[in-house]
Amino acid sequence: MQREIDAFIRFLAIERGLSDAYQLSVRQTLEALATWAAGRNQPLADLGTEELAEFLGRRRTQGSKASSLRVAVVHLKIFFRWLAARQSLPMDPAEPLLAPRPEENLPETLDTATIGRLLASIDTTRPLGRRDLAMLELFYAAGLRLSELCHARLEHYDPHEGFLRVTGKGNKTRVARVGGSAMRAIAGYLDNERATLVTRRTSSHIFLSVRGGPLSPDRARQIVKRRAAAAGIDSRMYPHLLRHSFATHLLEGGADLRVIQELLGHADISTTQIYTHVDRARLKSVHRKFHPRA
Repeated sequence: MQREIDAFIRFLAIERGLSDAYQLSVRQTLEALATWAAGRNQPLADLGTEELAEFLGRRRTQGSKASSLRVAVVHLKIFFRWLAARQSLPMDPAEPLLAPRPEENLPETLDTATIGRLLASIDTTRPLGRRDLAMLELFYAAGLRLSELCHARLEHYDPHEGFLRVTGKGNKTRVARVGGSAMRAIAGYLDNERATLVTRRTSSHIFLSVRGGPLSPDRARQIVKRRAAAAGIDSRMYPHLLRHSFATHLLEGGADLRVIQELLGHADISTTQIYTHVDRARLKSVHRKFHPRA
């Protein structure tokens, strides 16, 4: 089988012009198949649909995720289709293979008490305390993405009405709602601390680094993690967790899914619907805990 694999990789490289990374990925799948078949003393011509399905099943039991198996199915399909087209095989055994359904990864969230503890732990009398509090309040109050917060500008923020115009994925602009608690935290930062960070090169970005430049995404991640650790929160903490919590808590509070879609800036309602599964999981948990015959 090795000769056929080498010829196929050359085909991908020369005739299809596919990347080295893609060639390597395909080779890894096919060589894993070759090793598996050699262990069963089965030549390439004896591999049918059942054998290929058994190979994929073996990979699943070894810990491969559904996403990896979907990629492996694609690799097998293009390889055996190529062999059949060259008449190296009488038929394509991979054609009937079905890719596994993608796994439904529910987003992690924090409960309201944990978020309250996180925000309350920030001492605004300490250097950069006001900045960090305003950042975390805005992440949670508006459900912003990391890039949206880092690129937020003063001219796009209305401190009286509580709206912030942000540019999200696909360069799409939306108006994010800023709650009262976040507005107060931002006002405290702008009135008392931001001016101390300004230099001659400072732009109109709301959140600044100690050098006066816009806060980088990496630095913002570090701030979120450091503040969570200081609050004694053991969960793996990252900015998007606050966005997930924002959406989940809105849904739990009775907000319409279409409103949440608009607030998050999702182009498709199906992206927002994942939060309904989070809410269902909570309902199941409550039912199991409190119903006598759950």
